[in-house]
Amino acid sequence: MRPREPPKVPCETEKEVDRISYLPGHIIDKVLSQLSLRDAVRTSVLSKKWRYKWNTLPHLVFDNQSVLVVSQDQTFIKNKIVSIVDHVLLLHNGPIHKFKLSHRDLIGVYDIDRWILYLSRGSVKEFILEIWKGHRYKLPSCVYSCQKLLHLELFNCLLKPPPTFHGFRNLKSLDLQHITMDQNAFEHLISSCPLLERLTLMNFDGFTLLNIHAPNLQFFDIGGVFDDVNFENTSHLAIVSIGLYVNIENDRTLTLGNTSNLIKFFAHLPSVQRLEVQSYFLKYLAVGRIPERLPSPCAELNYLSIRINFNDVEEELAALCLLRSSPNVQELEILARPEEQSGSGSGANNWKKDYSSYLFNQLRLIKIVGILGLSCEMDFINFLLGNSPVLDKMTVKPASNDRGWELLKELVRFRRVSVRAEIIYLDP
Repeated sequence: MRPREPPKVPCETEKEVDRISYLPGHIIDKVLSQLSLRDAVRTSVLSKKWRYKWNTLPHLVFDNQSVLVVSQDQTFIKNKIVSIVDHVLLLHNGPIHKFKLSHRDLIGVYDIDRWILYLSRGSVKEFILEIWKGHRYKLPSCVYSCQKLLHLELFNCLLKPPPTFHGFRNLKSLDLQHITMDQNAFEHLISSCPLLERLTLMNFDGFTLLNIHAPNLQFFDIGGVFDDVNFENTSHLAIVSIGLYVNIENDRTLTLGNTSNLIKFFAHLPSVQRLEVQSYFLKYLAVGRIPERLPSPCAELNYLSIRINFNDVEEELAALCLLRSSPNVQELEILARPEEQSGSGSGANNWKKDYSSYLFNQLRLIKIVGILGLSCEMDFINFLLGNSPVLDKMTVKPASNDRGWELLKELVRFRRVSVRAEIIYLDP
């Protein structure tokens, strides 16, 4: 009889050939975390050690990259996506910290309710839901019980928190775009997230008063149609970008008596470092009494971007107030609204009146976009060049080439108080 052979042990040469099977667990986890969910699942064929590694991934992202569906049949697409998500959740083993559903071909289906219910029973910390087609998807009430959430991002959703909802106590980042909710629900949501640091609001309806009570808020980005904005207890707010998507004309009914939107808006922003006044929001700030300077200067503001109609006297005055109240601004961006620039553009010549009355001792970079070469615009450029002693560079990009050569010749004739100031002209 042949002697019994001992069990075969992989030799060093075999280990070297099959190095991928002997990678440390944390290296495998790192590799999988860099792949799309689709590619992560496909690694199960590499070896026995990799076969079930993907189903412990804490981050699950279902988007067009990870869920490929080639069809024009909406029913087939829906069934395919639902089948894939169900399959992954069924086989998943371990905590899910991040769940993102953002497939361009998926409409709001009832199956999403099941998935959210499943997640609400775990420890999900980051939840992103983007519904790209169809009507607003109504969030199920169970989403409001996800108390370990740190980041919540919703697109095309209807929010109706239940009466028992007392906020997300750990939430630090909230991103709401194309959403619907009523006024009371919005205010309660914001004020009931005590750790909230980042808030993004874009294209919303159901509420028009933006009453923001958030003691830890540091970042605020908003664009939409609203009547009023009020900050309360926002002393840490450092980055603000705000755009009003409707021209309020000369409507003075938004304020009463001798109030000032400028003073009210900045009253609770003592730490703002970066400010972007977009769309028609400067017109909102110009409503009411416009002071020469704010009661308290924006001492920490170093970047300022303003979209302005140079033919609007109130907007000019509001912009002047902001500039005078920002002693430490280092970078300034001015975006003209050329669609409103008409006639000779004489404006009110506020820039000439204010010439040499204020120096921008920290201003180093200026970018001006969308001008037509009107006299009020050129007066403003002359005003900046004559009052910025440490200016390094001014970039000018007009709205069209109609007066390009004449505009350039006029620019180079302006006196520059900074000996190193460079003017760069960019074609539109």
